[in-house]
Amino acid sequence: MILQLPDYDPSIAEEFGYEVASGATFLGVPVFESTSLLALLLRFGFNLLVSWMIVYLLYRRRGGRSEYCLTFMAFASAMFLLIFLMDSVKLQIGLTLGLFAIFGVIRYRTETVPVREMTYLFVIITVAVINGLALNISYAELLLANLLIFGLIAVLESRLGNRLRKELTCKIVLYDRIENIVPARRDELVSDLEKRIGVKVEKLEIGHVDLLKDAAFIKVYYYLAPGEQNGINMITREKDFNND
Repeated sequence: MILQLPDYDPSIAEEFGYEVASGATFLGVPVFESTSLLALLLRFGFNLLVSWMIVYLLYRRRGGRSEYCLTFMAFASAMFLLIFLMDSVKLQIGLTLGLFAIFGVIRYRTETVPVREMTYLFVIITVAVINGLALNISYAELLLANLLIFGLIAVLESRLGNRLRKELTCKIVLYDRIENIVPARRDELVSDLEKRIGVKVEKLEIGHVDLLKDAAFIKVYYYLAPGEQNGINMITREKDFNND
């Protein structure tokens, strides 16, 4: 039994809004479409450039982890190609947003991704989606949209942004001078903690007190320095550090 493919009718394709290629086709699909290929290369290069600027000029220079740079660049390229090519077959916007949401909530199995890295991943995916879907707007609008995203992150990562978003964090301290934990000696306790751990104490909470060992657990709250991250300040046992 011989299967015959239906004849390709350009008039029907035009009726449904598809562009009809004037060149050679194979099984009804254009072999080479210079306009579409040029648009793909230009937008891919533009998306790659913007992603590189965000990853290496903003994230990496502000103390970002180098192993995430490869992840961000790979996500930017893969997401752009996925969105750009699927849009060419009239992908429904609901499915597009569904893919966007799936990639936006990814959590790796080996370790918990920090909030800052997840934020940059979200931004990278957003840039790729904008550059991949924005096929009916001018290049000036596309350029402005990318510059707005880059500029916003640059401001937030600047010294001005650090002052505006002072982040209160905490660390747990095993304190050995329990004579200072009484309310009457709170000023002495704060002064001693600031001198020994090197941060300005905003507030503190006294937890478990071991009278046999003359020690107490104290949760110390303080503001992070610009560019500083709080990753293991809540860990008090070595096994927890090894499993983190």
